[in-house]
Amino acid sequence: MILIALNHCYTSWCIGKAVNLEKAKEIVTSTIDKALEGKVEISHDMQLIGEEPLLDSMKLVEVCLVLEDLADEHGFEFDWTSEAAMSKSRSIFRSVATLAEEFANQSES
Repeated sequence: MILIALNHCYTSWCIGKAVNLEKAKEIVTSTIDKALEGKVEISHDMQLIGEEPLLDSMKLVEVCLVLEDLADEHGFEFDWTSEAAMSKSRSIFRSVATLAEEFANQSES
């Protein structure tokens, strides 16, 4: 149910176009903000994993599932579960900015 509510907010964004880095940052930041119910001010350098993560593992999965849906709306597949993504997971999930960079990069593939 939460995923539907989070995803519903993005239906007006353009479909079938690559997502530039600034738009990806906006998408990722907004998705995380909604997952955390606006309780924390999100910055691009905030840690997603590590010693003081912004999100617990359940919230991180929730965010990634929403990003999958948003990528689909933009006409690409966001694959955060592939072998390649998991092997570099510390870099993909290191911060809000690195997750946004990966989202933008995959939109261009």
